[in-house]
Amino acid sequence: MADYSNKLYQQLEQETGVQTGYMKTGSISLAQTQDRLISLKRIASSLNVMGIPCEIITPKQVAQLHPLINIHDLVGAMYVPEDALVSSANVSLALATAASRNGVQIHERTSVSHVLIQKGRVTGVETDRGKIQCQYFVNCAGQWAYELGHSGDEPVNIPLHACEHFYLLTHPLKEPLASSVPTIVDPDGRIYIRNWQGGILSGGFEKNPKPLFTEGRNQLEIQNLQEDWDHFEPLLSSLLRRMPDLEALQIMQLVNCPESFTPDMRCIMGESPTVRGYFVLAGMNSAGISYGGGAGKYLAEWMVNGYPSENVWPLDLKRFGTLQSSRTFLRHRVMEVMPLMCDLKVPRWDFQTGRQLRTSPLYDRLDAQGARWMEKHGFERVKYFVPPGKDLLDLDQSKTFYKPDWFDIVGSEVKCCKEAVCVIDMSSFTKFEISSTGDQALESLQYLFSNDLDVPVGHVVHTGMLNEKGGYENDCSIARLSKRSFFMISPTDQQVHCWAWLKNRLPNDSNLTMEDVTWKYTALNLIGPRAVDVLSELSYAPITPEHFPSLFCKEMSVGYANGIRVMSITHTGEPGFMLYIPIEYALHVYNEVMNMGQKYGIRNAGYYALRSLRIEKFFAFWGQDLDAFTTPMECGREFQVKLDKGMQFVGQEALLEQKQNGVYKRFTMFILEDHDTDMDLWPWWGEPIFRNGRYVGKTTSSAYSYTLERHVCLGFVHHFDEKTGEELVVTTDFINQGEYEIDIAGQRFQAKAKLYPFSSLFTQRRRKDEVELSGYQRE
Repeated sequence: MADYSNKLYQQLEQETGVQTGYMKTGSISLAQTQDRLISLKRIASSLNVMGIPCEIITPKQVAQLHPLINIHDLVGAMYVPEDALVSSANVSLALATAASRNGVQIHERTSVSHVLIQKGRVTGVETDRGKIQCQYFVNCAGQWAYELGHSGDEPVNIPLHACEHFYLLTHPLKEPLASSVPTIVDPDGRIYIRNWQGGILSGGFEKNPKPLFTEGRNQLEIQNLQEDWDHFEPLLSSLLRRMPDLEALQIMQLVNCPESFTPDMRCIMGESPTVRGYFVLAGMNSAGISYGGGAGKYLAEWMVNGYPSENVWPLDLKRFGTLQSSRTFLRHRVMEVMPLMCDLKVPRWDFQTGRQLRTSPLYDRLDAQGARWMEKHGFERVKYFVPPGKDLLDLDQSKTFYKPDWFDIVGSEVKCCKEAVCVIDMSSFTKFEISSTGDQALESLQYLFSNDLDVPVGHVVHTGMLNEKGGYENDCSIARLSKRSFFMISPTDQQVHCWAWLKNRLPNDSNLTMEDVTWKYTALNLIGPRAVDVLSELSYAPITPEHFPSLFCKEMSVGYANGIRVMSITHTGEPGFMLYIPIEYALHVYNEVMNMGQKYGIRNAGYYALRSLRIEKFFAFWGQDLDAFTTPMECGREFQVKLDKGMQFVGQEALLEQKQNGVYKRFTMFILEDHDTDMDLWPWWGEPIFRNGRYVGKTTSSAYSYTLERHVCLGFVHHFDEKTGEELVVTTDFINQGEYEIDIAGQRFQAKAKLYPFSSLFTQRRRKDEVELSGYQRE
């Protein structure tokens, strides 16, 4: 988005005749620590392959580019020469001028009092100057977006909250700063410094921000707030350390203005899940001018075409639910978010505020056994379990780009999944029940899903919920509970998105019902070769493959509890079962499973073990590997698509075309060859992939495989014409005949590419007393 904004602003002055103050200065991000430098190197790797020039430079080079900067505590920096400065007010004026010339009417000093909604659609807006009829409404109200969202006939939740944001303006220096001097970002010092009319403009993100308007008494229009020199003092000290020559400089003013922040530091855009035609673009987290051009482009595409030209799921309003709209939650979260703008974010970091909001009934039991928690869509999920005697504090504070301290803990959980049996609480999965009085449920789902759901009762189907382009809007498992009812399991963060997608496409029929039953069931994943023994002893029912084949669903009693939905899937490729337990029985079933499992070596496990297992088995996950721009044909899932199921389904035409013409990217598995797990930087995700020295794609997820004793990365490989850069069809030969490298923070490691998982991981001989894993021969 920033790259598009830069290109747009560059041409605005020429197009509109309005001066925007555009000046290409470049920017320098400073690193005071080695970890910060690694973070910058990872960013630089990504920018370079995107075609944005960028280099890692030495402190000496920093001093050459900006003579006033004190470099004594620096270890390096990142230089982006194409970065530029503009006047945000003038850019707004230029955009407004261009819009007016194209027939857009702009009414200044006009307040919106009410958004009119009928039958779930926007119909108009009431203002203090009268009513405007419209089919589309865009809430771009910044710090007022939350209140405006609640002023309609139906509330639209837009989770953002304002904080005070300070910056300093100085008089010109004796020798005024050249207008081309690079902008400085000093994240370890929490400040940014840029040229302003020959002087300095410097602001930052303090550790103790001041939230505003929590009670809803917002400003009538944007106005500066009171100066607060005591509050700004740490940032001023930081500025003087970085530029000691400023001591004698005259300060013009300390500006304090409101700025809105979101719960996850990413802006909010897209259509409301509850009101059709109600779009949002807000919560820019102090980067409105940087992202404005690109964000506007994506939103315009979304409104005109029904979808943007890139995957913007990380910014989609539907990633949030109503639970993120509590004012108390937002106030506390933005107090954490604002300092995080500068904090070093190492892989797998977690927010600390707004936690323990949605929990499984087993939370306290698992917590007492050493569970370490992360949060997804407000739901607490276990990362791993700290064994008794381990130093907990040490483990919680070990944040690194290298081999993490939990390495051996997760390794032992994986080993137990492979050789005995483990329990993972996966209650956060989104769960819907769809049923009808006649065949409406089946007919509707057959149209909306790509696999054939007309299967015998008790069967489970893995299927994609695709869009018109054949891309994954959702990847889920659907169990047929009866002739007329289905149980659908989706990823945790699909709760709002999937509900809205189905609601907008299911026929409006009183005989067809859809219910969100996420909160009704606790889900336990029983993984491992001994899962079958534990379950058969607890249910007194035969669970052998003959009686309970793979991808099967049965209601059973487990212990004293009845009505447990047991499915023979684990989402990892390992043997085992998912148990969907009515929540009032959750504690009983968990205790029974743990007690019965003692003799089989049962233990608790977390999502890190699950991640390692699924990645080494080449399983793609939605939201990480799959998105609305990825089709089943591109990720080896043709078998989950039934093109000949006797009726049309959404995305069918696009898939038929791909089947005939080939695909332009292929999901590929990479095993790192010359990578030292103990000493080298780890791949996490987003690393550039090179084939024969040329950039071909990025990794989407990665994990250490304890079975292969290697790092495994998953990602998409593209094929670009060397002369024209045009995308070409990716064939199996193209994948197999290349020499691959993965770029981790600027260092390239050789990798072996595979389109299929290692068969040796699947050949498990099962015996009652011992389980041998057939050895993996290094290829």
